[in-house]
Amino acid sequence: SKAQRHEGVVIADTSTSNSRDQHAALIGRIAESRDRGAFRMLFDHYAPRLKTYLISLGLGDEKAEDLAQEALVSVWQKAVQFDPEKARVSTWIFRIARNKFIDHCRKHKYAEVDADDHLNQMVADESTDAPVIERQSATRVRAALAGLKPDQRQVIELSFYEELSHSEIAAKLALPLGTVKSR
Repeated sequence: SKAQRHEGVVIADTSTSNSRDQHAALIGRIAESRDRGAFRMLFDHYAPRLKTYLISLGLGDEKAEDLAQEALVSVWQKAVQFDPEKARVSTWIFRIARNKFIDHCRKHKYAEVDADDHLNQMVADESTDAPVIERQSATRVRAALAGLKPDQRQVIELSFYEELSHSEIAAKLALPLGTVKSR
């Protein structure tokens, strides 16, 4: 197997089976002492692979790179949580990237809509408000009528609801025309 030198540290070629153990050791160094050199080696190895993986999931180049970096930041932050008994380093890191991808998809599932952009298309026809305005007016008229004396209310109801003329109201109520007009 070929050995590589990275920032003064000798590591094995990643194509060998030893790379698994070495990646786990790098995670251990990050967890124990926040070893930036160890993180750089993991970053250099996994960043391009994660980016390629995320592009294969349908992300654009820039977004894939952003999510790959976010995943590797999570590796830095959560290195103490890695358990080599449960998964290989690569499985753990790719799972973090996959979860970042899922979170991204959920966040962008529904396009954000700015109502101001569509305001001119949302203008309602004038007749839309008519039934509401009529109900409000009818409520105010009923309240006003309820405040009148019964003989005044009767003349107004006959005039407006039954559409009788003053002469017809006078004849119907057997009242002089002047009395009907004054009520």
